[in-house]
Amino acid sequence: MARLKDRVALVFGAGSVGPGWGNGKASAVAYAREGAIVIAVDVVEAAAAETAGIIAGEGGRAEAHACDVTDEAQVRALVADVAARYGRIDILHNNVGTTRMGGPPDLTLEEWRRQLDLNITGAFLACKYVIPLMQQQKSGVITNISSAAGLRYTGYPYASYYAAKGAVNQFTVGIALQYAAQGIRCNAILPGLMDTPLIHQQITGQYADTGEMLARRHAASPTGRMGTGWDVAHAAVFLASDEAAYINAVLLPVDGGLTARCG
Repeated sequence: MARLKDRVALVFGAGSVGPGWGNGKASAVAYAREGAIVIAVDVVEAAAAETAGIIAGEGGRAEAHACDVTDEAQVRALVADVAARYGRIDILHNNVGTTRMGGPPDLTLEEWRRQLDLNITGAFLACKYVIPLMQQQKSGVITNISSAAGLRYTGYPYASYYAAKGAVNQFTVGIALQYAAQGIRCNAILPGLMDTPLIHQQITGQYADTGEMLARRHAASPTGRMGTGWDVAHAAVFLASDEAAYINAVLLPVDGGLTARCG
């Protein structure tokens, strides 16, 4: 039996920034494959529509919406619309995130604030409007996508990303414990070195070329290879399922052991 049959999954960041499978796109499809009704949301409507189209093509149920997670009015309206039409939201998946290279002297105040808005404020706004509905239901699962960078230095010069993902981690713990007695669980997935479309846009510039980036990132993983969006997706499905009913406030590395290794 499908583990998430008829559950409504609201996935922010369900599109992909380029060809291939990002964490959010893979997670949205994986939820649908387990029977969930997926609300695929992305700031780029075409990206959300691509994901929803893949789900529909496999016989699943999905719809696509454009939404800027840093815009409170847009988030509030989207959540209200989903709640009005479905009566519930069982899974909230916060996948929106971005990197910006540079230490404090290199970033403008606007760039710093934008990093915090995309990586943590968007998750806050989604939770602000979804949690009351989950309280009424007396059930719900929230999964925030953080990063190994929220736990340790990963070698990249992105101070704002470290700060923002560290905030996502403790935000997750705070929500999990505050609302646990009301039937709401909240966990975070911490991807490590992943081979997703995002790295080709935001990480390549740290290397001589794409080939060097891929080779060095594969070699840096304890497993000898990077993970994929599907590794994150499988973890997300498990955390949303009844099999994880007693798993709460967990920061789950999906990183091949990277964060457990010293040096």
